Amino acid sequence: MIDRLIAKIEKTQNPTVVGLDPRLSFVPQYIKEEAYRNYGKTPKAAAKAFLEFNKKIIDGIHDIVPAVKPQVAMYEQYGAEGMQAYIDTLQYAKEKGLMVIGDIKRSDITSTAEAYADGHIGKVKVEEESYTVYQQDCITLNPYLGSDSIDPYMEHCKNYDKGLFILVKTSNPNSGEIQDLDVGGEKLYERVGKMVDQWGQSLIGKRGYSAIGAVVGATHPQQAEKLRGIMPKTYFLVPGYGAQGATAKDLKGYFNQDGLGAIINSSRGIIAAHQKQPYQSKFTEKEFYLAAREAALDMKEDLQQIFR
Repeated sequence: MIDRLIAKIEKTQNPTVVGLDPRLSFVPQYIKEEAYRNYGKTPKAAAKAFLEFNKKIIDGIHDIVPAVKPQVAMYEQYGAEGMQAYIDTLQYAKEKGLMVIGDIKRSDITSTAEAYADGHIGKVKVEEESYTVYQQDCITLNPYLGSDSIDPYMEHCKNYDKGLFILVKTSNPNSGEIQDLDVGGEKLYERVGKMVDQWGQSLIGKRGYSAIGAVVGATHPQQAEKLRGIMPKTYFLVPGYGAQGATAKDLKGYFNQDGLGAIINSSRGIIAAHQKQPYQSKFTEKEFYLAAREAALDMKEDLQQIFR
């Protein structure tokens, strides 16, 4: 998985992942009105609107970014119809050649983790038949239940060429309440980083990086530099760029000297670009996907500052 991701990053010359985290407030009115006409103001209508919105966004950016990252909660809140929109979004992204990072942040005891692993990056069995339900190349996980909550996914990474991005130092303001606790003279996030590095040793790809990555927020550049030293072979998934305040100048320490090692997420800064200047004045509501494309290209140009 990690070699495929690196190849896509190099082909697009763009370490950006687009977060497909739709909200009804982001969806153009004409899409919502059509969904409401067909299904009423219902969860099904919201799900249908999300899928149409996502498809247009994917059409606009699939050739200029390596990956998308749908956040499952945005879909799951609408029940079965929302989850179908999630599944259909994953499938459409794969059809368009994108890598897919499922932002599911699961964490549970071993038996439950096995079920999550089978469903999200493995196969589920129905008697003698096996099925792939979610077309995801990798998923995010919460490690704070310990290694036995991670182990079931590791086998699937090996068997199905999948990957993980494990929460280490997250971008939210209160992450330090737990992640910065002192544990035997080091921060808890540093201890978790060492665990992630160890878990990844058996899954090093041809390019020298592991299929077991880490989520490291863009809002913590000093901690990221320390974690880069702890996890030299780990790819970082970096949320917090743009809307949460981080800029390209904050991100140099997330990358290795080879220019690799990190993929930077932007969600609303791209998918809701049509609601903000300067894009709002350049594109009509029905051209929202073109605004997303231009915002993604602007982000690419901004990130190039890191490597100059």
